[in-house]
Amino acid sequence: MKRYDCINIKALLRGLSGGVAFMLVFLSPLQAQTKLWTLEECIWYAIDHNIDLKQQEQQQELSEIAVNTSKNSWLPNLNASVGQNFSFGRIQSADGTISSRNGANTSFGAQIQMPVFDGLRIANDLSAKRFNLQASMASLEKAKEDLAINITSYYVQILYNKEILNIAQLQVELTAGQVLRTEALVNAGKAPLSQLYDIKAQLAKEEVSMTEARNNVNLALLDLKQSLELERESTGFEIETPQLDDVVEASMGSILPPENIYNHAVVFKPQIKEQAYLLESQKKQLKVAQADYFPQLNLNAGYSSGYYHFYSGLVGSEANRSFGKQFSDNSQEMIGVTLSIPVFNRFQVRNNVRSARVNIVNRELLMENSKKVLYKEIQQAYFNAIAAQEKYVSSEKSVLASKEAFSYAEERYAAGKSTVFEYNESKTKYAQSLSEQAQSKYDFIFRTKILDFYNGMPIMF
Repeated sequence: MKRYDCINIKALLRGLSGGVAFMLVFLSPLQAQTKLWTLEECIWYAIDHNIDLKQQEQQQELSEIAVNTSKNSWLPNLNASVGQNFSFGRIQSADGTISSRNGANTSFGAQIQMPVFDGLRIANDLSAKRFNLQASMASLEKAKEDLAINITSYYVQILYNKEILNIAQLQVELTAGQVLRTEALVNAGKAPLSQLYDIKAQLAKEEVSMTEARNNVNLALLDLKQSLELERESTGFEIETPQLDDVVEASMGSILPPENIYNHAVVFKPQIKEQAYLLESQKKQLKVAQADYFPQLNLNAGYSSGYYHFYSGLVGSEANRSFGKQFSDNSQEMIGVTLSIPVFNRFQVRNNVRSARVNIVNRELLMENSKKVLYKEIQQAYFNAIAAQEKYVSSEKSVLASKEAFSYAEERYAAGKSTVFEYNESKTKYAQSLSEQAQSKYDFIFRTKILDFYNGMPIMF
């Protein structure tokens, strides 16, 4: 992934806060004129336009070409040749006699060679190339899945940054209201002037935080836009905020035992299929290496002819004959078979076979490691989802308690019975509780989506 680890989502959530109840309250009216991208639209657009995926598709095309090349190895190998020679002094004529004279010889030929038996080398090489093609297709599918997770992380980052912005805007609103109340208390002589200065300083500080939060939203949108290859588009870019009211309860069904999810995922996940195809390809490569132990039988055929022209020393019946006459008279046809029997090749074939067996063992180990990594990822997603669920339940209680405490502090401050520091402390605790609730909620939602992803379901809100 480009920015966040899709498995370690807590690093993504760290420091983010917000309350779902306040999302999109302060969005600019201009956003209503901008296309709202859903998560599904972002993923599919990225798959269609991502440059890395296009490069991966080219690799798949190379694998298809390799299959075609191996398949065509069964075809005859046909070559034609044309030669022109000039001779001076003692030269040989078409009938084999040698005499002193100058001349020229034009030769034509065609040769064809076709494998009859090659120890099943071509058949096994073709099978290996086909397995490599299937592995390339699985690798492309894995790249698409990784891109989908990557896009989801950017999408979630925007949601979290908007939560921060909404919390910041809420704090500014609340503090601005208290500035007006404090001014009234100062004018009524119920609060010192220093308290008004303190609350105004707090408002200025929160306005700075709101500006930073708004900039973070814009940067997160830019990150997603660039990941979609839309950075050159001059139009606005905005995502659609999903309705997440009952998502936590609806997502409970996604929490299945890791063993159940793994037993399902190990059958269809592309990273496992890729290793399986590469293992089968390596087994075929072993048979390709073993083919050199067997004799090789090839069918050969050829045709040749030539034209001779002498510049001196020929008269009468020995004069140069016409091109057509010589081309017909000098023609030669040939057909035969060649049997090549391996006797001793400095143990090269034996070592090639041994190397192929070692490669099979390495592929088996890579296959086993891929399965272990998959199971580890599923376990991590499962336990993180459980932890996020428990944290969400606890945060709900914290939000209710801090909200009541803040309402009480607000009433006391309005009545002039508490200081601005007590009021700000209560407001900050309330905001932190909202932040923790949003953090645990989004963490739980993301974890369950990852579990759904491993279970073969598409990522969507």
